[in-house]
Amino acid sequence: MQRRLIECVPNISEGRDRAKIDAIAAVVETVEGVRLLDVDPGKATNRTVITFVGEPEPVCEAAFRLIRKAQELIDMHGHKGEHPRFGATDVCPLVPISGVSMEECAAYARKLGQRVGKELAIPVYLYEAAASEEKRRNLANNRSGEYEGLPKKLRDAAWKPDFGPAEFNDSVARSGALAIGARNFLVAYNVNLNTTSTRRANAIAFDIREAGRKVKQSDGSELQVPGKLKSVKGIGWYIEEYGIAQLSLNLTDITITPVHIAFDEACTSASERGIRVTGSELVGLIPKQALLDAADFYQHVKSAASASPSARRSRSP
Repeated sequence: MQRRLIECVPNISEGRDRAKIDAIAAVVETVEGVRLLDVDPGKATNRTVITFVGEPEPVCEAAFRLIRKAQELIDMHGHKGEHPRFGATDVCPLVPISGVSMEECAAYARKLGQRVGKELAIPVYLYEAAASEEKRRNLANNRSGEYEGLPKKLRDAAWKPDFGPAEFNDSVARSGALAIGARNFLVAYNVNLNTTSTRRANAIAFDIREAGRKVKQSDGSELQVPGKLKSVKGIGWYIEEYGIAQLSLNLTDITITPVHIAFDEACTSASERGIRVTGSELVGLIPKQALLDAADFYQHVKSAASASPSARRSRSP
């Protein structure tokens, strides 16, 4: 019988205090049968991506303990970072790995959200496959306004949390809110640019991401112009510790847009705007097959370039 496994990838709003990060991540392994796979902090984003895996019930227990520990150690008052966020544990997705359907994963996410709302009194928004309504499927919609916009959001009946308090009390002011969902595997991928301009990085991200950009028409209305790549979300930001701007891309379905295509398109779009890509980095984990596919792709590109007449002439003595 196939083993039932799900992955959990909570993102916490702390990327600078290693003692707090380690203390929060450590609670995962207090649950028998859960394996901590990766802890990836970011100083500029002030955010850490934590990845663990196991059978559904133990993983949900580990997720609850992590959320509780983050609530204890992270105070959202004055939190600053380049990444959008609205809570101490900002987002907590469950990902089906084997023997578990997406529908089952969504049910586990709802159950976890209900427990977090009831026992920890944190406002919980369900997203992606676990969403209670269509407008909440998109994480960005749930997180719009970020932490600073929570007092207004919680007063809006249209954005009442799925679970937990609908008021910005002292406890919520410290913990913020939390998005819990069920989704497919996502690759968080940052592309480095030889510019410090967030505006230019955003322009390239808008070229690439599926949602594209809003363009104002002559009559004052706005037209949504789609970007080049499906299943890609993205923004541009400046990373102080590197001294450069980056494209921050989320590849939500690498069977549609794999990593190597996203990188290639980033190079093309950057070049069209007079900017050069200087490297890239992963945040968290990536399937091994995605790296093998990238190697095959670039080996083919290299072979094709080597076979071209211009390439052969350039190597002639």
